[in-house]
Amino acid sequence: VLVTATRGEVGEISHMDEASSRPRLAEIRTEELRNAGKILGVDRQDYLGYRDSGMQGTGDNENPASFHQAPIEEAAERLARVIREEHPEVVVTYDPTGTYFHPDHIKAHQTTNAALDLLKAEGWEPRKLYWNGIPRSYIEMMKKRAAESGEPNNFAEIPGMGVPDELLTTVVDVGSYVDRKREAFRAHVSQNSRAMSFMEVSDEELRRAFGREHYQLARGELGAPAPEPDMFAGIAG
Repeated sequence: VLVTATRGEVGEISHMDEASSRPRLAEIRTEELRNAGKILGVDRQDYLGYRDSGMQGTGDNENPASFHQAPIEEAAERLARVIREEHPEVVVTYDPTGTYFHPDHIKAHQTTNAALDLLKAEGWEPRKLYWNGIPRSYIEMMKKRAAESGEPNNFAEIPGMGVPDELLTTVVDVGSYVDRKREAFRAHVSQNSRAMSFMEVSDEELRRAFGREHYQLARGELGAPAPEPDMFAGIAG
């Protein structure tokens, strides 16, 4: 089950005509996400119904319809409604930085935690909550490679990027899904710019970058000694 707060309607557009695509970008990206979800095996996609807030520091952050401006209690209740219906054992969201400080990613983190507080007050909550994260050591490696090659890596140079390795409790081997992940990335045609350099890297580099996923357990108990190899470890059935 994938819950998305917005439809990405104010994002950058690649490989499409700006004038004709911008008015219907929400529709375009909804379809792209649907296609990516089919590739990844997502059974249900739901939306909280907010407008894309744009990148940090842009005017779109101030739009009253944006997710960034949404009252946290309202957003939390919208998410809690889906969680009540699905009754999941495990919930995953962004870490407090939103991975790269996107306002909507940060708000998703805050909304998820607030929704779980609501559910806990009602007498039930999922067994585990995880925050996804990129290891700080991987960011440092990216910086080193960029310096050695002379090719800038704007993603690695964002101040504060990456989660300290010692905070990551769970490392999941997803090597067998790397090809499917790349296919799902490619389904997001409107976003596939040259800035997304990982789209064109070698299979070896792709597997190094995307063959393992890292998480921090924020609520609940580990089901195996750290680093836990499976988010469902310790959950029967």
